[in-house]
Amino acid sequence: MKLIITSDGSHSVFSEKFNADYHSKHGAIQESQHVFIKSGLQYFLQNSQPETLRIFEMGFGTGLNAFLTFLEMQNSNVNIEYTAVEQYPLTEEVYTSLNYAELLVAENHKFDFLKMHECEWNIFCTISSKFALRKMNAQLQTLNHDQQYHLVFFDAFAHSAQPELWEAEIFSQLFNTMEAGGVLVTYSAKGQVRRNLQAAGFEVERIQGPPGKREMLRAIKPLSL
Repeated sequence: MKLIITSDGSHSVFSEKFNADYHSKHGAIQESQHVFIKSGLQYFLQNSQPETLRIFEMGFGTGLNAFLTFLEMQNSNVNIEYTAVEQYPLTEEVYTSLNYAELLVAENHKFDFLKMHECEWNIFCTISSKFALRKMNAQLQTLNHDQQYHLVFFDAFAHSAQPELWEAEIFSQLFNTMEAGGVLVTYSAKGQVRRNLQAAGFEVERIQGPPGKREMLRAIKPLSL
């Protein structure tokens, strides 16, 4: 794995194993803010504010999505329980070099970002009084879910790198772990991915994508089945 600089100045990581970047070359922070915060977190909270918001992320990766969620919810009364699955954790050399706290003018939370990477695996760790993180070192296909999630950030490597993670069976598994009215967002806009989400039972819409990408997908679990 090696650090790269994306167009907005923020870091991404290139995985030689999968021959893929962790984030868009057009801007890691811009992409994550648009896809997962604006189109996912903020969208969900427009209509519902549970006392405890349960989020699941496919691909903890650089920790950017979790960190942006943490920052976004700093002044909220909502508690966050954030579960992420990651089979290939970053090395200390890589995650300590990431420049997200500096670019987000959140240097006072740099310790919280590092704690996300360094906290123990497979249990909930307290990052702040209102944010608990659980990183699962496992494969998504074999993960046993013990919660119902309100929000899913689907941030796996691209379909060309990990096609097995974009199958209808995977989305059916996630569908069954979500609350009615729950929202799944992904940067992908592939027609096959949309059809697989629909086959799993989601209502799917194409919406404006992040910089450098025309469209993305947002999927909602219907309130009544």
